[in-house]
Amino acid sequence: MSATVAVLGSGNIGTDLMFKVIRLSERLRLAAVAGIDPESDGLARARRLDVATTHKGVEGLVALPEFQDVQVVFDATSAGAHKHNYAVLREHGKTVVDLTPAAVGPYVVPSVNMDAHVHKDNVNMVTCGGQATIPIVAAISRVVTPAYAEIVASIASKSAGPGTRANIDEFTETTAAALVSVGGASRGKAIIVLNPADPPVVMRDTVYCLVPESADHDAINRSVHEMVAAVSQYVPGYRLKQDVQFEPRDGLTQVGVFLEVTGAAHYLPAYAGNLDIMTSAALRTAERMSELRAEEAA
Repeated sequence: MSATVAVLGSGNIGTDLMFKVIRLSERLRLAAVAGIDPESDGLARARRLDVATTHKGVEGLVALPEFQDVQVVFDATSAGAHKHNYAVLREHGKTVVDLTPAAVGPYVVPSVNMDAHVHKDNVNMVTCGGQATIPIVAAISRVVTPAYAEIVASIASKSAGPGTRANIDEFTETTAAALVSVGGASRGKAIIVLNPADPPVVMRDTVYCLVPESADHDAINRSVHEMVAAVSQYVPGYRLKQDVQFEPRDGLTQVGVFLEVTGAAHYLPAYAGNLDIMTSAALRTAERMSELRAEEAA
């Protein structure tokens, strides 16, 4: 049994998500795409694919005849717009997968805590940096609780659109909070770097965790590799850049993990791994919602 979905937001993330639903998912059926720019490339492509569209935002979406069958709406707009969008969609009884850093609903990282929240009516996909790094912090936390986790997400400037740039503050705050609440660290800090290099560089993420000096290095290394394998099942371009590093640091051990995320290039360039990991995580979350709800209905 498939679930009918809609995409709210016709920018880079929304358009990439549209292509992922159409090309990759056997459990989701795309009914509509909504935006606010009638000339956007995303709406134009949706129309060419015979998908229902509106340029009147969430109000236009709920007015479409196709909306009646929609069960899940992906919100790929902005943190500022999400609260209004959610209020409207909640009145219609729709589940919302939020790809903005608004953090209205609980944080969801598919490889870590997806099943804990699939029955919520609003789940938050944290940020691109969070989707890339929280699994690693959680992998380390399976062995020992990090006293501190710091992540640096470096992305190509060309892959950061107006929405990403407008949400920089929300990015750092939301990611840092999720490093604690989902990743399991005692404290967290997040930094984002927009790299202007030309040609553009792929997404790179650095994770630093401080753990007790007595922590089992082999167990941490195994756990990290297992988590990388789990994430790569739904984000094929996700990989370790080099071996896990262990360094003494003031009576503690600093664990360093270096990641690279290459996009699948369904719509966006391959260097835009930061956007690809968000849409891939959102797709997997909605699919899991559909799977579990189908099992319960059987």
